[in-house]
Amino acid sequence: MKDPASDPTDRVQDPVGDRRQDHDPVSAWHRLADTSVLLDGFHALKHAVRFRAEVLVAVTSDRQAALALTDELAPDVRDALDALLVEVPEATYRSLVPRPHPTAVAALAVRPSREANLRALAHTPRTAPVVVLDHPRNLGNAGAVIRLAAGFGATGVVTTGTLDPWHPTVVRGGAGLHFATAVERLTVAELPSGPVFALDPDGEDIRGLKLPDDAVLAFGSERSGLSVDLRARADHLVSLPMRPQVSSYNLATSVAMTLFHWSAPQGG
Repeated sequence: MKDPASDPTDRVQDPVGDRRQDHDPVSAWHRLADTSVLLDGFHALKHAVRFRAEVLVAVTSDRQAALALTDELAPDVRDALDALLVEVPEATYRSLVPRPHPTAVAALAVRPSREANLRALAHTPRTAPVVVLDHPRNLGNAGAVIRLAAGFGATGVVTTGTLDPWHPTVVRGGAGLHFATAVERLTVAELPSGPVFALDPDGEDIRGLKLPDDAVLAFGSERSGLSVDLRARADHLVSLPMRPQVSSYNLATSVAMTLFHWSAPQGG
């Protein structure tokens, strides 16, 4: 049974009962935008609601189409989205977001507290690994990794370096699944406890290893690999099978392969 203390869905409030939506959604948007998480598109809002994000304001230029999409793809959150979504003119919607989404839906939500995320990352015993992106560079790749980690039920995703894992482009790439796992930026010294398995071309072939549930899985940047600090922290260097003369895998692909290996019976 899942330990409630490790469940990220318990870290935020109910999206309907606790929302703070003004009668004028545009005024609310302008008041809250600088301090809230932008949920860009229907799928981001859908996932945020499923994982109990506190949604403050949600707008769409076509409420009927958005609710029809909900009926088709996410009937479990139909009541919540029906209560949240406010229709605004298309020009107004486009003025609120930096890059309009094809679903013409956008929302603002409360970011989970750092303290809550740190508790989730530190909670032991862990039943799933923590993914560490060591000095990542690409915002879209970071979002794709968070989406993968949520799908595999990872405990969380940690970034080191300057990239903000809650940047709007990362959240867009993660399709709102930041709320399904613990996402924080830490230093190498602050990483959660557990054996660190760092991906490196010169490491031991992952196919011969069983990754434990409390593993910290570390991935360097595609350009420069692992940082000196992370390499020094690593307990094991691990490599993915790769054809000779192929330089590297995409970061999200590497994470997906590693998490699949962890999740497979007997690591095989």
